[in-house]
Amino acid sequence: MLAETVCSAASAAGLGIAAVTAYRKRFLSATRIAAYALVPVALVMTGVVGWVSGIVFKPTVWAGFGLLGIAWMLFSVTRFAERRSEGGTRKERRAAAAAQGEAVAPGASAPSLGAGRGSAPRPAAKAKGTSGGEDFSDIEAILKKHGI
Repeated sequence: MLAETVCSAASAAGLGIAAVTAYRKRFLSATRIAAYALVPVALVMTGVVGWVSGIVFKPTVWAGFGLLGIAWMLFSVTRFAERRSEGGTRKERRAAAAAQGEAVAPGASAPSLGAGRGSAPRPAAKAKGTSGGEDFSDIEAILKKHGI
């Protein structure tokens, strides 16, 4: 009963402030203040205030919140312990993550999704003054590397 009275008084005060603001020709601000002022009465009428006040004053509800806190703490502790047991130091975990990321060769091309224009890689533009033999030397080195 007290919560409903307080909410009604807060709404009445807010609507009074909105009226003064509208009198000063600040209609946009007055409308916004009126909207905020109507929220407490709306919460009382929907029953939210009664529900919240019922929750706040019950010891079993606080015990439930305490159990939720303990559960959250246990999850956090197990996650921390799991991270500590997986990889030792932070540098070792980063090195392991980098090794997993390099499973594909750095120069590998992306798989094609179908035959279409632009699916084949385009050769790099030749610089002026270079001969074709230099380009083939790169290809020969790659072939020799693969044993072909």
